[in-house]
Amino acid sequence: MKQYLSYSQEVLEAKEKGLPIVALESTIISHGMPYPQNVQTAREVEQIIRDNGAVPATIALIDGQIKIGLSDEELEMFGNAQGVAKTSRRDLGYLLATKKLGATTVAATMICAELAGIELFVTGGIGGVHRGAETTMDISADLEELAMTNVAVVCAGAKSILDIGLTLEYLETKGVPVIGYETDVLPAFYTRESEFAVNFRVDSAEEVAAMMRAKWDLGLRGGAIIANPIPVEHSMEASFINGIIAKALEEAEQQGIAGKNVTPFLLGKVKELTEGKSLESNIALVKHNAKIGAGIAVALTKK
Repeated sequence: MKQYLSYSQEVLEAKEKGLPIVALESTIISHGMPYPQNVQTAREVEQIIRDNGAVPATIALIDGQIKIGLSDEELEMFGNAQGVAKTSRRDLGYLLATKKLGATTVAATMICAELAGIELFVTGGIGGVHRGAETTMDISADLEELAMTNVAVVCAGAKSILDIGLTLEYLETKGVPVIGYETDVLPAFYTRESEFAVNFRVDSAEEVAAMMRAKWDLGLRGGAIIANPIPVEHSMEASFINGIIAKALEEAEQQGIAGKNVTPFLLGKVKELTEGKSLESNIALVKHNAKIGAGIAVALTKK
């Protein structure tokens, strides 16, 4: 494993001292936001994690290695580089062998985090079952990874562009707990609420840590979704954002956009149609998730 994993000095020292570590994805930098907001947000999210007692580990593939923790220069590179591969489970072997740049998705970040012994991962929103999946079979690899890989994922719920009901059905089948952090309903990324209930509500980082430790102590493989609603002041009206998403989905279908290209197209189109407000919301929710995630990582080290 040593030939594939490379740690930043900060993460290496954290591992040696037994400090709490929070994994972060790199797709949000290279595919999720425009420059320079992507790099600025990545730096600010890392600092929020430090300020709340944990150590950030942004994960990416560089020169045939999985980098656990990126330097400031590497963050800048991922914010600007062209042709960075969006990396999921199926892509890891190829990209490491060919030494190409890879930005990790939720699924790939979970795999790499588990390899590095990191139990907590913070992201914006998870992937899931796409609308129309009953005919396209377009289901994110994130869901399968949540069923197999022992990493808890803090997110603002499922991305609103998905079929949230079917996503929850899939997670139930796979035995993945959907936990609401100070909420009884599943948040839907840009908005704090949806019509769907979470499996369990928790109101503290300690409760999450105790639940995850019990699950893993029993040998029950897989992670969990810790659904943390977007802050009130940045939340969008559900009817407003759902109307915009419907319009964006219609355009994607007209242009024949499918597979892993759907999400970046839709996020870009939603940003355009909301006149940039969706990007502000996206940044706010990721920062909020970082704060909550750092607290859970600290609690996990004490269990």
